[in-house]
Amino acid sequence: MRLGIENIDDCLYLFKDKRVGLVTNPTGVDQNFKSTIDIMNAKVNLCSLFAPEHGVRGNVQAGVKLETYTDKNTGLTIHSLYGENKRPTKEMLADVDIICFDIQDVGCRFYTYIWTLAYLMEAAAEFGKQVIVFDRPNPLGGLKVEGNILNPKFKSFVGYLEIPQRHGLTVGELALMFKEHFKINCDLDVIKMSGWKREMYFEDTGLDYILPSPNLPTPASILAYAATCIFEGTSISEGRGTAKPFQFFGHPDLDPQLFVNSFNEYKLEGCKLRPVYFTPLFSKHKGELCGGVELFVTDKDVFSPIKTSFILFDEMKKVLNSFEILSPFKEGMNMFLELLVGDDFLTKQLLPLDAIMEKIDQDSHEFAILKKQYHLY
Repeated sequence: MRLGIENIDDCLYLFKDKRVGLVTNPTGVDQNFKSTIDIMNAKVNLCSLFAPEHGVRGNVQAGVKLETYTDKNTGLTIHSLYGENKRPTKEMLADVDIICFDIQDVGCRFYTYIWTLAYLMEAAAEFGKQVIVFDRPNPLGGLKVEGNILNPKFKSFVGYLEIPQRHGLTVGELALMFKEHFKINCDLDVIKMSGWKREMYFEDTGLDYILPSPNLPTPASILAYAATCIFEGTSISEGRGTAKPFQFFGHPDLDPQLFVNSFNEYKLEGCKLRPVYFTPLFSKHKGELCGGVELFVTDKDVFSPIKTSFILFDEMKKVLNSFEILSPFKEGMNMFLELLVGDDFLTKQLLPLDAIMEKIDQDSHEFAILKKQYHLY
């Protein structure tokens, strides 16, 4: 197994006489934990860095805005892509010819790094820059697709282009789709991995797991995230501020056993719930004892995280009288739940649960056919 960055020596001709920028974070390392920043600094003319959500060094919590700053290790300027600007400006790109991307994705539409890549590609197309993506595995594997395709009326930084919640592509494959299918026509190269197979989950790769963001501490938390991220748009704690974010979720008024009993009536394969109590140290319901549940994935191959998410949502509405959908962050904006779902069929109660399941099946099938055109492995 070799990561894209570990195959850079085969592609150094791409960087000859070029000024290079790099979008990365702590997941941008080789298998000896050498930073992509240091690897590129030694091999190419690295001129500047670009920070996504959580920062280049991963020391910033979710949602915290960044400003331009200097990297202490290299002295390079770090331009923020998670502050006033989420896409590189002409000024940011003025002294680079190539901008590279090396970040570990988690395989979910509502995870922001892939949209940083899309914005980057749009800026590169506008300002005549080349984009090079160092490819990395999809931790949820490359076979399964699941979810409803984003309704473009609900475009945002947690869902910018029309893909489902579980897309089944690597970042390199997504970049090819962004260019060819979604017509972001920049000069693009993808430096492929070696030895990755589509059926691999992260645990199958032999790679050491590095947190892609502060609240995804384990590979198990990524599968849970795909199922419980939906609660970010509600009054339900998604477990931030606990030892098991996204695996724990709950509310101060929730009866854990009642919820588990109600959910178990679905007899879903591949997962089970355990009643728990937890007190978040930060985020929603900070310092309050919450009745909640812990999600266990017992069989990754049959677990359907997106279908499970809508069932969990439906059951939470039935069991918890104080359940609320959060108001928009700003006047005139869509509700955050609508942005996460990529549609308003939940907030406006347009579809019953069985119709949502049918829509997921139809959209997943449609996208599975499309995505095969962009498979590199």
